[in-house]
Amino acid sequence: MTTNMSRKDELGRFGEELACRYLQQHGYRIRNRNFRCRCGEIDIIAEHGAVLCFVEVKTRTSGRFGRPAEAVTEAKRRKIYRCAEYYMQVQGIIQNMPVLSFDVIEILKEGTVVKEFHHYPHCF
Repeated sequence: MTTNMSRKDELGRFGEELACRYLQQHGYRIRNRNFRCRCGEIDIIAEHGAVLCFVEVKTRTSGRFGRPAEAVTEAKRRKIYRCAEYYMQVQGIIQNMPVLSFDVIEILKEGTVVKEFHHYPHCF
């Protein structure tokens, strides 16, 4: 079981690294990674111009159980919303609410090759 968890963690870290590089290459500034609170976790928090982006990264090695982005369920979105609200309170920016974007980046990797990479900005 430990082996599966470490492979899953490695895959997640790989996806988040790739997503951060992609976002930076497209003009985003990474503010935080793996922001955790009692409500949950946000993989990447970035700024793109005046927009504050909360990015969920889903990386899979197979599409057997559906697209990676489909794993961002309504329950997961609610957790991300609550976590984003807490982040803005902690940062003192909730009073001057910035424009927000909730994005998903999905990555499908086979072996060492990234077969698919999609960024879905403003998707929820």
